[in-house]
Amino acid sequence: MSKPLTPVVSRPAAAALLLSVFALGGTGCASIVGSATQRFADNLGSAVLNADDPATVRDGLPAYLLLLDGLLEGDPDNVGTLLAAANLNGAYAGNFVSGDPARAQRLAAKALGLAKRATCVDEPRLCAALDGNPDDFAVALQAVGDERIGLMYGLAAAWAGHIQVNRDDWGAVADLPKVEALLMRVVAIDASHEGGLALVYLGVLNSLRPEAVGGRPAQGRAYFQQAIDTSGGRNLFAKTLKAEFYARLVFDRELHDGLLNEVLAADPRAPGYTLMNTLAQQRAAALLESGNDYF
Repeated sequence: MSKPLTPVVSRPAAAALLLSVFALGGTGCASIVGSATQRFADNLGSAVLNADDPATVRDGLPAYLLLLDGLLEGDPDNVGTLLAAANLNGAYAGNFVSGDPARAQRLAAKALGLAKRATCVDEPRLCAALDGNPDDFAVALQAVGDERIGLMYGLAAAWAGHIQVNRDDWGAVADLPKVEALLMRVVAIDASHEGGLALVYLGVLNSLRPEAVGGRPAQGRAYFQQAIDTSGGRNLFAKTLKAEFYARLVFDRELHDGLLNEVLAADPRAPGYTLMNTLAQQRAAALLESGNDYF
């Protein structure tokens, strides 16, 4: 497994964070700042997603990670804050500390632990199946209501990030069927959730191995294309990862270079996708540069 998609900051995570921060002001202020706080939280989430300077996001995130830790000290069972913290720790581990594997592992483990805690607060039956076999996990997952799509996606994203940074640990890799089950459930409920990122994850998971040894590259390609179509072509990460995982797996240099050049030629600025697209373009440039060594 090379380097699958890692999450960027989601609008729900930013909203949960800001709502928790304002809650520290005391319940007496709640009725005054309620609607304004929600608008500000939503605007912050949009600002992060629409940032075109990843370095600014990278430098700003650690302060929020510490703030979330403090919030959870006072309210350890707040599901919204737990998922926000899982998302932010996973995003930081996957996108901004690639040069420090040990730190990435610590942050990814923390993200997964937080997502599991949220699961145990909200869905005790699924919690009891987290460490069990994939079949029992699948049965418990089907009992979770569709309205818990955010929880299921948050758990899947954190789990996928943890497996990525521990890809040499077969004990961690053995949990991939559970991650895939979560993602497929999210897609069944709403394929466009979080910009269709569940589809991108599924594209990666199905393109990790050749068909001869159990991989499903044709299915992976279909998931990538569905992600591209779902976003109206705005999700450049879907094209970048389609090149990295599917095109490289099947040794299709023409498709590989074509997709990456499309990404680099595109305008990264699109509502809700700008930060992700900017990171995708950085990755696309690196993949093109390494193409001669790969093919």
